[in-house]
Amino acid sequence: MSAGNRRSLALVFGGRSLEHEVSVVSARSIAGALRHDRYDVTPMAIDRRGRWADSETARRVLEASGDRADRVVDFKGSDRLDRRLLDGSIDVAFPVLHGPYGEDGTIQGLFEMLDIPYVGSDHAASAVCMDKSISKRLLVQAGLPTAPWHTVSRPEWVREPDDVRSRCLALGLPLFVKPARLGSSVGVSKVADATGLGPALEAAFIHDELAIVERGLEAREIEVAVLGNGDPRASLPGEIVPGHEFYDYEDKYLDDSCQLLAPAPLDAETTSRVQQMAVAAYRALGCAGMARVDLFLERADGTLWVNEANTIPGFTTISMYPRLWGLSGLPYPDLLDELVRLAEERHGVRKGLGVRD
Repeated sequence: MSAGNRRSLALVFGGRSLEHEVSVVSARSIAGALRHDRYDVTPMAIDRRGRWADSETARRVLEASGDRADRVVDFKGSDRLDRRLLDGSIDVAFPVLHGPYGEDGTIQGLFEMLDIPYVGSDHAASAVCMDKSISKRLLVQAGLPTAPWHTVSRPEWVREPDDVRSRCLALGLPLFVKPARLGSSVGVSKVADATGLGPALEAAFIHDELAIVERGLEAREIEVAVLGNGDPRASLPGEIVPGHEFYDYEDKYLDDSCQLLAPAPLDAETTSRVQQMAVAAYRALGCAGMARVDLFLERADGTLWVNEANTIPGFTTISMYPRLWGLSGLPYPDLLDELVRLAEERHGVRKGLGVRD
């Protein structure tokens, strides 16, 4: 444990997903905003193969100058696990791992096995939110609207292509086809006519055995930062204005054509509806600590739909999650303090329930 009242905080970043570089930049932003009179930061870096770097390399990567993903220092890990997680020296972990092998319940399960408090949702909620098919079913069960969809497996597509086409096209065009368990808009296609469905499914199946086929909506893309455990609260909403036909991977990470409006230009009544639905989705999916909840606001009549919840949102200096909380009266350093407090609070509750060896 750290000396005095300072907590030893493991900042875990990098990882195997396509958002590796974004994770590194997010970790640098967090490390710069943490109050160093309260935390002794221990960088833990995971490379693209899933190997953990040595402590010197992890610190070098974290402290490298620059704020852009294209300046990320390359590193090669050698261990399957940072052994500092095993020796009792870590008070709390802060995973900043986006996508698979970080946002999907895997790292959360490790922390739970090691009895280490950690920031964010537990392994179950993380896995649920990563799986669009399961999360949509839970939203519907909770009475929350989400865009009509079908889940299609690769074997089903091979075995019954005509039936799959018929069911999916009945949703109405345009359609969006995406891998069921991936983020960052990787493998996502917009289908404007019937001939595009097959190639879109094949593109999704490159990344996952399951695909989501979803009816396209003529809507604004609204994001809300939600914070809390048993009594979550919502930030002011933000809005994404895509620079491409839709908010795809290139729009997110490879060019600067999209606009991030914070706060979103919404009237008071719509703002309230958006915040209430975001919190309701957060509860329905079992989230804790934090999540960015993404919604669609139909242009024609103002109907709201829940899109998804991201349990480890970006934490770069321009990311929506910290920006929206800053606009809502919670500056970045205070937000990080609250996330650590929530992690320790939830861990205490779990211990009190007798979940121990």
